[in-house]
Amino acid sequence: MKLCLDTNIYSAFKNGNQKIIDILENADEVLIPVTVLGELYSGFQIGSLTEKNLTELDKFLSKPGISIIEINKDIALRYGFITKELRKQGTPIPTNDIWIASSAMDTGSILLSSDKHFKEVPGLMVLDF
Repeated sequence: MKLCLDTNIYSAFKNGNQKIIDILENADEVLIPVTVLGELYSGFQIGSLTEKNLTELDKFLSKPGISIIEINKDIALRYGFITKELRKQGTPIPTNDIWIASSAMDTGSILLSSDKHFKEVPGLMVLDF
């Protein structure tokens, strides 16, 4: 199973959520959108444990089977399509979450998130908590 992680899932993992840990250990591949990295880095800079959090994230990202999803033209095109569809449906979601959804869809991965609004994205495979 190829998983794409939302920011709240990495946080749950770091907080020791056993269900998340088990899912990640059984995944074939774990993908982290660059947008999620931006959200994490922002939180780390605001918090008081910046260096500790950066070190732990670097260690996590260096594990086999974990990759970063960079933004590319295909993801940007998908972002535009999703934005249009959400507006037509009258169900907008936060901008960063559209980038995360676009990244998951582009890679054919299942998005792991605790945000319920991802269910509004047409065609997105979501495993929610």
